[in-house]
Amino acid sequence: MVGSFEFEQCSLSKLRQFHERVLSFSDKIVMGHFKLWVSGSISALVLVGLFLSFLLAMVCTYFYVFPRYQPAVRTYRVHESSDSVGKCNVFEGKWIPNESYPLYNASQCPFAERGFDCVANGRRDKGYQKWRWKPKNCEIPRFNVQEILGKLRGKRIVFVGDSLSRTQWESMICLLMKGVEDKRDVFEINGNKITKRIRFLGVWFSSFNLHIDFYRSVFLVQPGSAPRRAPKRVKSTVRLDKLDDISKEWIDSDFLIFNSGHWWTPTKLFDMGCYFQAGGSLKLGMGITSGFRTALNTWASWVETSVNRNRTRVFFRTFESSHWIGRNRKSCKVTRRPWLKTKGRDHSQISDIIMNVVKKMTTPVTVLHVTPMGAFRSDAHVGTWSDNPAVPDCSHWCLPGVPDTWNEILLSLMLSKDGLTVR
Repeated sequence: MVGSFEFEQCSLSKLRQFHERVLSFSDKIVMGHFKLWVSGSISALVLVGLFLSFLLAMVCTYFYVFPRYQPAVRTYRVHESSDSVGKCNVFEGKWIPNESYPLYNASQCPFAERGFDCVANGRRDKGYQKWRWKPKNCEIPRFNVQEILGKLRGKRIVFVGDSLSRTQWESMICLLMKGVEDKRDVFEINGNKITKRIRFLGVWFSSFNLHIDFYRSVFLVQPGSAPRRAPKRVKSTVRLDKLDDISKEWIDSDFLIFNSGHWWTPTKLFDMGCYFQAGGSLKLGMGITSGFRTALNTWASWVETSVNRNRTRVFFRTFESSHWIGRNRKSCKVTRRPWLKTKGRDHSQISDIIMNVVKKMTTPVTVLHVTPMGAFRSDAHVGTWSDNPAVPDCSHWCLPGVPDTWNEILLSLMLSKDGLTVR
């Protein structure tokens, strides 16, 4: 205790000496400044100005810095789980390797077109079949074929569009056939074989009374012949104001899935002498983008007036990314692995038009925005592994492959009452 007291006394003594020195030093400074002020009023004014400027700067800094950080403190809270499926954009994500794929063998599926069965056509690397799409903030439900078939019993699914729609149609049939014991229970109702030009193909899963149909309608609107007195370069037309004349056959369905886009190019239109027509007049100066928008508005009007929204759910798949390269994009080089970046192929004018038209509709339409997810898959195209290897193909996809993922997402949306919120 004594030692402690002596230590405290010593400390107080030293503190007192230090305090006296500080006061003495400050007195000298004050006196010095006083003398300077007396001897030179201008210098004193400068010092006062500097002092006031310093105070003003400190006040401004205080009000500038602290409000910046206050909102962060106020809004810091525990957020809801990012795995909430209801808030998931299922088309934003990445491809991850998965050895449980593919979900079927195309060579064992009688409805997989030989031209899309790349392995049967000589492709040796099968790595392109081993990728699963992983959305950023949720999971695509695992494919349960028995559960799906049970929920689809008695339904009619209709695909309408071009050859990419036919590929998706084939993919869905092959996926669902895995749950059918006797494959003879699945057949094309008219005994037709799959061809590129046939306008209707209908497959019936008789044991489930499930119909899955495909209608070929590459423009969705009506193709027509050249009107009288048309210029010689006009060989045919696309009637932008009239929906395809087979559209009446689409209506009686539970699910309608549309696509269009790959025929809306100069090579398939103007180079072939095909121009746009609305009413009785040719639209020779109308560009492809404007033509597609007009056609899609015609389609939207048909959906609003003809589709029974109490029964039929409508989907529209956006433009599927192709991977042509070169100056004129006529070269096709299929890679062994997906691209790490989309290289600008995740955007499409066709896709933008589809989404903008659908936003203005009153009938609910779900957009399957597959453009970004397909942009990575430079490895999954048919390439030279088709039934015509002399003509490379960087537009269509191998089966099994990318269209199976479209269908996994589509089926989850079709069969879930709440579904995934696709934005």
